[in-house]
Amino acid sequence: MPSRPLVNFVARRLAALVLLSLGITLIAFLLTHLVPGDPVRANLGQAAQFDPKAIASFREHYGLDKPLPVQYERYLVHLLHGDLGQSEQTHNAVTHDLGQAIPATAELAVISIVIALVVGVGFGVLSAIRRNRFTDHLLRFVSLGGISAPTFWLALLALYAFFFRLPWFPGGGRLDPEFTTPPHETGLYTVDAVLNGQWATAANALHHLVLPALVLALANVGLLTRYTRSAILEVIGEDYVQAARAKGMPERTVVWRHALRAAMPSLITVIGLAFANVMTGSVLVEKIFAWPGIGQYAYESAISLDLPAIMGVSLFVALVYITINFVVDILYGVIDPRIRVT
Repeated sequence: MPSRPLVNFVARRLAALVLLSLGITLIAFLLTHLVPGDPVRANLGQAAQFDPKAIASFREHYGLDKPLPVQYERYLVHLLHGDLGQSEQTHNAVTHDLGQAIPATAELAVISIVIALVVGVGFGVLSAIRRNRFTDHLLRFVSLGGISAPTFWLALLALYAFFFRLPWFPGGGRLDPEFTTPPHETGLYTVDAVLNGQWATAANALHHLVLPALVLALANVGLLTRYTRSAILEVIGEDYVQAARAKGMPERTVVWRHALRAAMPSLITVIGLAFANVMTGSVLVEKIFAWPGIGQYAYESAISLDLPAIMGVSLFVALVYITINFVVDILYGVIDPRIRVT
């Protein structure tokens, strides 16, 4: 059974998570109403300026004719019932639209972060054990370039090179036109296709994933390379690492089993934030690759001043970050018991 300090630690973090979520709903609600522009005219068009009845009907339908405190109270009540309102753009429930967009982004994010973890951590370890040699300088230069290059520029460059000039990868979307969407199980096309035995569809979905996932992974590869190198160098000279060497253990075992394990606490935060950034910050990449995920949905909601959809996206982004921070805190408490008493 979990120890009492660990249970208390988790309970405190859960209480903080609830209060933080409530504060985020208030901030997101106020910010959406401070955005310049009139959502009525953005959704009804120029004709709305000359039709007071249409304007009044729209405001009444979406509750925009009520005072802000009343609108916020109604919003919280609906939110507690799992109702995020109706999108003014698609006329679907916002929860329905998010249910369609989130799996697309999640599939892209998972593939991207797996690539970044394997390559970035590997490069970071190699750079640390080759400190101040040519390999170290080369990997540090590459990681700096990956962090510095704008993601949208990398996306355009990759699309031009590997779709337009060298047609190795599809230009956008999740499937080629000749393939049908697999039966909905998880919303992840590769997983759903495999679960239903549609291997050709799974291969095509994976083919569409590769290019945008590589683009999103590049910046995180640079980030993880630098942080892993720094974390390894901090512990590589510790007594227990030197003792492992003195026992005659192979260098690979010393680095991967002892040094990297000791460096993991400082890497957890970076890995968590990298995943959160991919889940919530891929707007331009999704737009460039016509990927129907949260990024594209957020973009379309913003340009049409779709307030319910904007609120839904804002809450999703906040939920991703506070959930990942919560998981990171719990992992800290599990790895290092000293943190549980703070």
